[in-house]
Amino acid sequence: MNFDSIKQRILRLADRDKAQILRGFFKTGPGQYGEGDIFLGVTVPVLRKLAKECKKTSAADAFRLLRSSIHEERLLALFLLIERYRKGDDSQKKEIYEGYLKSTRYINNWDLVDLSAPNIVGNYLSGRSRKPLYDLARSSSLWDRRIAILATFSFIRQNQFSETIKIAKILISDEHDLIHKAVGWMLREVGKRNLSIEEEYLLAHYRKMPRTMLRYAIERFPEDRRKQYLASSV
Repeated sequence: MNFDSIKQRILRLADRDKAQILRGFFKTGPGQYGEGDIFLGVTVPVLRKLAKECKKTSAADAFRLLRSSIHEERLLALFLLIERYRKGDDSQKKEIYEGYLKSTRYINNWDLVDLSAPNIVGNYLSGRSRKPLYDLARSSSLWDRRIAILATFSFIRQNQFSETIKIAKILISDEHDLIHKAVGWMLREVGKRNLSIEEEYLLAHYRKMPRTMLRYAIERFPEDRRKQYLASSV
C-alpha cells in the first residue's frame, strides 16, 4: 500500500465522535501539551490492524507519514517503523534510528513516545554508547526528554538499570508533569526487577522529587512503606 492509499484508508476510518474524545484526552486545547494536534478518531486496535496490512510500506513513506499533522497518521507511521526496525538488518536499523532522531519534533505526544522510544532508540543503543540519551534528556523539548527516559525501558527489560538512574537524576527537577510521571514509572519498573536499586535512589532523592514522580515510583510498595515515603519519614 503506497503513501496516498494509506492516507485515504485512514480518512475512511475516521470517527468524529471518537475524535472529539481523543482531542480532550490528549490535551489539544490552547496552552496544553498537545495544543493544535488533529485527531480523526481512529482507535489504536484499528491502526495496529492497518499497520499489518501496510507492512510492506517503505521506510521513506513511513517517515513521510510521520511528518503528518494528523495524530493517527503519525502513530501508524511509528507502528510501521517499529516493525521495519524489528525485521531489518544492521544497516536498516541504523537508518531508522537516525531518521527517528531527526524526526522527534513529530513524535510529540506521550503515546507516540511511549510506543516508539524503547523499541527504536533504546533497542538501537543497547550495546552502544548511551550519550544520545543524555543529549535528549537535556533538551528544551518535553518530548525529547520523555524519549530519553522511556528509551531506558529497553535496558530495564535486560536488567540494566544504570541509565535509568542517571537520567532520573538529570530530570528530577523537570517542571513538566509528563516527565514526573515517566521518571516515576521507569523507577517503578526498576523496582519490579531490583527493589534495592530503586530504594537506593529513592532514599537519596525522595525528599526533592516532585510528588507525582514519587507517587508513581512507589505505587507498588506495601502500604505502610508507601506512607512512610509520602510522609518523609523513611
